[in-house]
Amino acid sequence: MRSIRLRILITCGALVAAGVGGWQLLPSDEERKDPITVGTTDEVTSLDPAGAYDAGSWAMYSNVYQSLLTFKSGFTTPVPDAARSCKFIGMKLQTYQCELRDDLTFSNGRKITGEDVKYSFERMLGIKTDVGPQPLFPMLKSVVAEGQTVTFNLSGRDATFPQKLATGAGSIVDRTQYPTRLLRGGIRVDGSGPYVLKEYEPGVRARLEPNPKYKGAISNTGGAVVIKYFKESEQLAEAWKAKEVDVTHRQLPPQLVSTLDDTKDDIRLTEAESPEIRNLNFNVRPGSQMADKAVRRAVAAVLDRPEMVTKVFHGTVEPLYSLVPQGFTGHNTAFFDAYPQPNPKTAKELLKDADVETPVKFTLGFRKDATYAAEAAELKRQLEASKLFEVKVVQAEWTDFQKAYAGGKYDAYTVGWLPDFPDSDSFTAPLVGTDNTLHNGFSNRRIDQLIASTQQYGDRARSAEDFKAIQTEVAKEVPLIPLWQKKDYVLSTQDVAGSQYLSDGTGIWRLWELGWI
Repeated sequence: MRSIRLRILITCGALVAAGVGGWQLLPSDEERKDPITVGTTDEVTSLDPAGAYDAGSWAMYSNVYQSLLTFKSGFTTPVPDAARSCKFIGMKLQTYQCELRDDLTFSNGRKITGEDVKYSFERMLGIKTDVGPQPLFPMLKSVVAEGQTVTFNLSGRDATFPQKLATGAGSIVDRTQYPTRLLRGGIRVDGSGPYVLKEYEPGVRARLEPNPKYKGAISNTGGAVVIKYFKESEQLAEAWKAKEVDVTHRQLPPQLVSTLDDTKDDIRLTEAESPEIRNLNFNVRPGSQMADKAVRRAVAAVLDRPEMVTKVFHGTVEPLYSLVPQGFTGHNTAFFDAYPQPNPKTAKELLKDADVETPVKFTLGFRKDATYAAEAAELKRQLEASKLFEVKVVQAEWTDFQKAYAGGKYDAYTVGWLPDFPDSDSFTAPLVGTDNTLHNGFSNRRIDQLIASTQQYGDRARSAEDFKAIQTEVAKEVPLIPLWQKKDYVLSTQDVAGSQYLSDGTGIWRLWELGWI
């Protein structure tokens, strides 16, 4: 069969597919029953929605749990899923009300009520784990359930609240099965999503089968899927070469991706513009070397993004000079404007003016992976070449790495970021707002005020100038440094259909779109 490349350009949720005949995307009449195997390096931190705020966990949640709202493929406005309808009450954007469907049950057979929705949110906010999603709802004051009517009362205007409900943070759990003050242990899931978790070995394998009880926005729940988890990108690459997986998504080694040729290889490759970014984050708490703004600014003045993109990522990412990536409202080039070229002389002057002794010694943490190790090595090389810094690189497995940076174990650390929902707010409040999800101790009143200002506009275009102002402030304060914006690649064998719809930048992993040709 001839090979095909699907190039999907996704900008703010708009999806354009070209070069594929419809017959190639539809399953055949002779339907295969064996599960499709998907490989990924995005591990699940916790099966409990109150306990994780990362891409791997939320990918799982979007399949086994249900939220009141969801995003359809290619769209940025959420639609009802567990809800019959949702709307703001009044013009203040401070009261949001949903009517829950009356025909929903959890996979264990228990009927879902408004009390389960109320419980799910109050429990998530109450448990407040270090790596949980509660930072997404700083203005959620209370939740009231009256029968199947659920009302969310906010302390301030938030036009993005419906989009936040459509994320993994809005997952509805069975209040009789999930403890109030503790995360649920074990490997059981009681949700109402399009899939049921049938088998699970943490960090290794999951088997998902269609949920016959599911009722919601998805009309076709697809077939069985096996997910294989890999610690490092090189392991995923070896599994692909050995034909142990049918689909791969996040993350193949950049060097392998850059050499794939679907005009010669029997593969299907989807290349998409992606909102995924990666930042160098700073621990600004007292006692850290990065508590001094002059040190953070000096690092920003030295870094050479184009060289890193070429040497480490082989052109599979693009340099990023702003907190908000290309394709989102308010994107600018604040860091390029402030630090246009790598300039050790400028860095030296910044440190000298602040009476900072050189070389500045600090720890740089990263998730254990060959690609991220190469990235950390390049950052270390660039910084130490200036003679102004001495960098100790430290690697850790994903879950240990999360706990370490949340606990302030590193002075600096690299973390990738996928937006929770397709809006610029998903790059500002969670990353640079007070009590942000990075747990780096950063707080800035001016930035908080600007974030609140962006959230008041139902017409999101009106928030553009405030988003630009936030990025200008971030370039001055430097709680983090944007490094690059990634393209998204989904690789599959020729006999798998629907891989081009697996991911579209909304944080939802649409396993139900996969099928055999």
